[in-house]
Amino acid sequence: MPKKVSSVIVPYASYLRVYEPLAAFPEPERGHWARYARRRERPSYQDELRRSLADLLPTPPIPVPVHESGDAFVLDVEGVVCVCPWRTRLRGWQALGELAEEFPAPVLDAVLPPLVRRQAAQDYERWLARNPDARPWIRTSTWQVPLNWFVLVSDEERKYEKGAGEVPPVLRYRTPMVQARRRVARGLRTLKDTIDEGPLIDGLLDVGRWLEEFHPRSLVELDYGGSCMSCRPGTSTGTTRRRTSRRASRRCASGTGPRRARRTAGWWSAGGRYGTGARRTEPGG
Repeated sequence: MPKKVSSVIVPYASYLRVYEPLAAFPEPERGHWARYARRRERPSYQDELRRSLADLLPTPPIPVPVHESGDAFVLDVEGVVCVCPWRTRLRGWQALGELAEEFPAPVLDAVLPPLVRRQAAQDYERWLARNPDARPWIRTSTWQVPLNWFVLVSDEERKYEKGAGEVPPVLRYRTPMVQARRRVARGLRTLKDTIDEGPLIDGLLDVGRWLEEFHPRSLVELDYGGSCMSCRPGTSTGTTRRRTSRRASRRCASGTGPRRARRTAGWWSAGGRYGTGARRTEPGG
C-alpha cells in the first residue's frame, strides 16, 4: 500500500462517484482493475485527497500530476466487483479550467502562476486530442454539496458512521445507476414545471448527461466527505440549504462574493421552491 501523505483529516469536500462493473472496461484495463481489486490493502478516500493536495506544496505548485493515477475505489455490489478510477490527472485538468470563474485574477496568479496554467492547458489539449471520449468517474465540490446531487438518492439509502480518532465520520448515499437516472428524469420534469430555465436545471441536465456515459449496472455514490464534519447533529439538509442561501446572498449583496456565491444563492433558493423532494437528514437526524 502506498505511504500516506499525512494522518491529518482533509475536510470540506464532497464527492459524486460512479462505480462501474469490470465488464464495462476494455482490455487490458479490465485486467488491471481485476488484479487491483484483489489487493488486500488499497488507499482510502482520504489518501486520494491528501496526494492531490501534496502536489500543491512545491514552488511552483504542480496543479496536475505528471502521470495518471493507477488507483481506484473498489466495491463489491452483490457479488459484482465495481471500480471507480481516480483519474486524478484528468480531474486536475478539468478543475484547473474552472478556476478562472472561482477566483479573481490577482489571487489566481499568486496561487498558480500564468505560465504554469498555460503549460497545463496545452498538455490537456494534446492529451484530449488523443482521448476525445475521456470522462472522470468522480466529481468534486468544495464547501457544499450541490443541490442537484441530492436528486439522485433517497433517504433510505443513507449511511452514517461516527468517526473516532483519525478515522473521520462518514455520511454517504449509494444507489443503482438505473434508479439515479430515473430520478434525474423525474427531477427535471418537476423543475421545468416549477421554475424558469436557470442554473439548477442546467446543473441537473449536466449530471444526467454525465451518468448516461456509464454502464447501466453501475453504482452511484454521493459522499459528503469532509463536508459532514461541519454538520450539526439533527440538522436537516433543508435547514442547511436555507443557511447556505442566506450566506451566499449576503456575499452577493456586499459585492465580495465570487461567481460561485451568486450561483449558490440561486441554486439553494430555488431548492426551496423545488419542495421537499431533495430534503435530506444530516448526522443524528
